[in-house]
Amino acid sequence: MHKGMSGVPAALRKPWPQSVAAQVFVLQLLVMLLLAALSDATLVYETRSQTVRGARHQALAVAAGFASSPGVAAALKDADPTAALQPLAEEARRTSGVDFVAVLNRDAVRYTDVRPDLIGKRSTGDFSRALVGESYTELFRGAPTDAVRAVVPVTDADERVVGIVTAGLEINTVSSTFNRQLPLLAAGAAGSLALATCAAWLVSRRLRRQTHGLGPTEVTRMYEHHDAVLHAAREGVVVIGADGRLSLVNDEARRLLRLPADAEHRSLRDLGLPPSMVRLLTSDRRVDDAVQPVGGRLLAVNVRRTGRDGHGPAGGVATLRDTTELRALAGRAEVAHERLELLYRASAEIGSTLDLPRTAEELASLAVPQFADVVTVDLFDAVLRGDEPVPGVASSVRRVAVRGAADSWPFHGAGSRLEYGPVALQHRTIDGEDAVLVPDLAQAQDWRAPDPEGARQVLRLGFHSLLTVPLRARGVVLGLVMFWRGSQPPFRPDDVSPAEELTARAAVCIDNARRYTREHATAVSLQRSLLPRDLPPQDAVEVAHRYLPARSGVGGDWFDVIPLSGARVALVVGDVVGHGLQAAATMGRLRTAVLNFSALDLPPEDLLSHLDQLVTRLDTAHQAGGEDNTVTGATLVYAVYDPTSGRCVFAGAGHPPPALVLPDGSVEFVDVPANLPLGLGSVPFRTTEIGMPPGSRLVLYTDGLVDGPGRSIDAGLELLRSVLADTGPDCESACRTVVEAMVPTRSHDDVALLVAGARRFPAEDIARWDVPADFEGVGTVRAQCMRQLERWGLDTGFTTELILSELITNAVRYGAPPITVRLLRHHVLICEVRDASSTAPRVVQAADFDEGGRGLFLVAQLADRWGVRYTEDGKVIWTEQSLAQDDDGRGASFTSL
Repeated sequence: MHKGMSGVPAALRKPWPQSVAAQVFVLQLLVMLLLAALSDATLVYETRSQTVRGARHQALAVAAGFASSPGVAAALKDADPTAALQPLAEEARRTSGVDFVAVLNRDAVRYTDVRPDLIGKRSTGDFSRALVGESYTELFRGAPTDAVRAVVPVTDADERVVGIVTAGLEINTVSSTFNRQLPLLAAGAAGSLALATCAAWLVSRRLRRQTHGLGPTEVTRMYEHHDAVLHAAREGVVVIGADGRLSLVNDEARRLLRLPADAEHRSLRDLGLPPSMVRLLTSDRRVDDAVQPVGGRLLAVNVRRTGRDGHGPAGGVATLRDTTELRALAGRAEVAHERLELLYRASAEIGSTLDLPRTAEELASLAVPQFADVVTVDLFDAVLRGDEPVPGVASSVRRVAVRGAADSWPFHGAGSRLEYGPVALQHRTIDGEDAVLVPDLAQAQDWRAPDPEGARQVLRLGFHSLLTVPLRARGVVLGLVMFWRGSQPPFRPDDVSPAEELTARAAVCIDNARRYTREHATAVSLQRSLLPRDLPPQDAVEVAHRYLPARSGVGGDWFDVIPLSGARVALVVGDVVGHGLQAAATMGRLRTAVLNFSALDLPPEDLLSHLDQLVTRLDTAHQAGGEDNTVTGATLVYAVYDPTSGRCVFAGAGHPPPALVLPDGSVEFVDVPANLPLGLGSVPFRTTEIGMPPGSRLVLYTDGLVDGPGRSIDAGLELLRSVLADTGPDCESACRTVVEAMVPTRSHDDVALLVAGARRFPAEDIARWDVPADFEGVGTVRAQCMRQLERWGLDTGFTTELILSELITNAVRYGAPPITVRLLRHHVLICEVRDASSTAPRVVQAADFDEGGRGLFLVAQLADRWGVRYTEDGKVIWTEQSLAQDDDGRGASFTSL
């Protein structure tokens, strides 16, 4: 009798399919049949329920529409309702598609019906709910036929129920609708079953390909053979899934990799393997005999990817062999690899900044502990200042970096000054010799010369070898680096080359940092000399200021406070494009120009026009000289505050708006006209004027305060508004609070900030008179002025009287009315004569026999300062005279707002 692979005679086999794929197909088919039957039953039930619900909704809509139709309630009260309602009911039935529409009176007697023989007869059913005004649907069973019907009451104008309307569909009609849908349901069920059968067939086909048509017994036997062979092999085998998890591992691989018992189905990264081993096993490339150190062993690893040709699962298979005997060779290769890696890291990590100490610290941190146990970096003082050291002149250095770990630190710390005498080993390195290797510190003597006691501590801590390498760049020695070893093997001659290369790369970065330090120091010195060091004392405003240079160096932001005539003060904040020496120099030129133009008492708009022309000329000169740096785009805001009136005039050139902090703590941004930056056009500059209430503060700043990485200008302005709202009345504290909140760290752009608290002239320190336009009134006004000076307690004598006499006489003779005189008692006495003429007086040299021409000459000799400023309606000639304090020590002063 023929037997199959299982050893059972073919005649005795059961009809149940033998292969795994066939068994799975039969089971899937049975499950699909069961699910199809259950889903069809559910679908039939749901479809029938939906048909009944649709019939209910249709009947209710028809009955409600008919009951609410005009004239139905009135027809029910007529003598013959049937005559009026029967045609209407039939028409409604035909148009709506229902089987019947019947109108009943309150006693359920039919007035209309689809069957005329039923008219006048009572309809069966309980209509009590309709008689109380309720509309409803029901499944009616009874004469004349079973139906789904709706019952709706008919109400008159007084909301009384006068009749009932019923409409509905017979059960036969509903059933016929449902029966028409059954073929579609049956077709859907058949299609679902066919689709499920095809899916089961496809799954079985795939499974048959995977199992090669074998039955469960054959599959089990193959697995047992495979498992026995796998674990008997003396070569480690690891199967990795596509997701990086360990799918299969034999006993040898488990031993070599020291894997835990539950290693299978876990991620390779969770098994404690070295990162390099994990990267190798999960690599998407073919690997041949790659040597990897794992657990004190050297393993030769081969990796092959699976599933690329469409056969088998995606993933990889790795084989491992123990090659520990190659340890010595691998050790030398590892040392070479570490040195290459050290040099590679040096290129990437040393010189990340242009800061000298930071660059030296990066060198020391890189070499510890990979190359040495302790590293010290010493530089000449000239290098730290940014200068280039002169060879052979200095032997003292300053330690800038120390890295390492020791129980009792014997090395001098960073910042220490060290002196290496001529007999010291380190001095040879400073003089420019090549690297000096001391393989045995205990036997050598010359390295101990600078600090014998420290040398004994070094030996006591176990340090045994030293490698000293000069920091040389462009042939110039900048300092020296000392590498110390204690726990590592002593330095050997082959360690000198990587140490020199590492130090050479660091020396280039240190030299670049030195050059930058020199340039930065020069730029900072230039900028500090151009910025105002001490602002002049001002009684008109209380001033606090800050300047924060950019992270990358100095820039072109600047500020100034300029005293003007008439006790007024000019507040200026500007920003020049760019950074470095060019920006600082341009800033100085603009600040000098603003000082000169302000001395002419120009209006703000005229001053900005002159600045705009100056910037244009500067750019033209730069271009003619072949220079790329331009000033175009510089911004500025110029404000003039008058303490006698509390008014402030603003003119801006593309600058952020100033902020005004009112006495109640609210903050407003001054609407300065949006003029173009300097050098971009010839459009006339516009100004705006505001009143500054008592207790207010004015805040001027550059865009570096509100603009920055991750913050727009609008967001910065809102943040500035909220910060200023929480500051106190003191300008210095407000300035400090704004800087701490807005610029917590060094910004990418420099920042200038000026906070000015306005003060007002006391009314009793101001006197004003109108002057008649004839010479007879000059004496009267002069006498009034002298009496006012006496009331103020000012004894200026003949000087002030002569000045006023000359100024008033000149205004009457050469000026135009109206003419006014104003006296201001300040820390100086200010005399002002205003007239409507724009003709400027000037000092002339009178001849010996000239009768006139000496008036302004006398004024210029008697007054400390004098000048002319123009207004919209004329000019003002002013003088200033210094005043001695009163007998009680009190001088003229402002009152704070």
